Amino acid sequence: MAETTRITVMLPSDQVAELRKLTDNVSGYVAEAVGRQLRHHLLGADLLRHQEEHGEFTEEELAQAHSRIFGAADPGGPASAA
Repeated sequence: MAETTRITVMLPSDQVAELRKLTDNVSGYVAEAVGRQLRHHLLGADLLRHQEEHGEFTEEELAQAHSRIFGAADPGGPASAA
């Protein structure tokens, strides 16, 4: 198990009430949400760094990435073969 550190955070009461409806493990839920946000931030930084080194993504590259992530809009498209 990963090392942990106890911290205190302040959340709006209505958010806490909704959170407690979703889980009995608030710490785990919050840790997962923070981890997801950190990964999102790091990925964004990596993408910006890539563009600085190689130029902006082309429309074709963005379409290919979208297709790989979300599947092809066209049922006969390239993602359906994957």
